[in-house]
Amino acid sequence: MAIKVAMIITGISIALLALYGADVAVSMSNADHDGFLPLNDMQRGMGLGGPAIILPIIAFFITLREKSKGLGGLIIISGILILIGGLAMIFTPAPEGVERNPLMLFAPAIIQIALGAIKIVKN
Repeated sequence: MAIKVAMIITGISIALLALYGADVAVSMSNADHDGFLPLNDMQRGMGLGGPAIILPIIAFFITLREKSKGLGGLIIISGILILIGGLAMIFTPAPEGVERNPLMLFAPAIIQIALGAIKIVKN
């Protein structure tokens, strides 16, 4: 049962990351820098990015003693999506007055990829 719940919340994380990326892509393609969601950059990051980072970590810990290559794969996919987003942010100019810390962009991705690998290797 815990594996199913963990896979669902990790799937939600992946969906949030896809929605986040799509909204950013739309906002970068128009002159107003507005996405299809009525959110500014901070709201988008906190509302979509925050849960997308936390949910796979919760999924890992609620299934700590259980084996699951599928869940490990989903956690790695979530980490890779965060990594891709971080790389995209590095290659785009930051809004005026905003500083981007590369460590803060990549640390969650590396943690999730490591947790996913642990979950897979544990089998």
